[in-house]
Amino acid sequence: MHTEQTDIEIISQVLQGQQQAYATLVERYQNYVFTIVLRFVKSREDAEEVAQDIFVKAYRSLADFKGNSKFSTWLYTVTTTTCITFLRKKRLDTHSLDNEKIFAVADNIDSGTSANQIEQKSRANMVNAAIQLLSPDDAQIITLFYKGEQTLEEIAQILGKEPNAVKVQLHRARTRLKEKMQKHFSAEVRDIYP
Repeated sequence: MHTEQTDIEIISQVLQGQQQAYATLVERYQNYVFTIVLRFVKSREDAEEVAQDIFVKAYRSLADFKGNSKFSTWLYTVTTTTCITFLRKKRLDTHSLDNEKIFAVADNIDSGTSANQIEQKSRANMVNAAIQLLSPDDAQIITLFYKGEQTLEEIAQILGKEPNAVKVQLHRARTRLKEKMQKHFSAEVRDIYP
């Protein structure tokens, strides 16, 4: 009976010179990485390029993985760091992108699909658009906690901070997210939370 290799076993093989074993890790985590990248980078082409860069960086840094955490947590750190670096280098005009998202939300409301689906999609789009208005640090911690479903301890490890500092930062980021939603989506927020 064949049992699936653990991430640690595969990493050990790669570090011992069996580079082809790395393809197993790429296959295992490609959807995970791509999903995270798409939260930061909206262009699918850019996201594919960034995801590829992440796996190259992870391969080159594999010896730095100490096994103190899950491989996915370590890979998440590589992913978010690479995405933030990419965004800082690219410096897109975020205001025009945010306006397009707002119009997309409005278009969804006018379409003829199920009212419940529209409402859920509208809420998700509104929250995603509001997250894009935050600073990269605030957006990162909100994404890690709510979308990445990481614990405060895991986030602290990813960011290299104490869990209490992460808790404070998350609280402040939530407050700023709420302010952005009230400022930019006040009518929608009132409809959802009368």
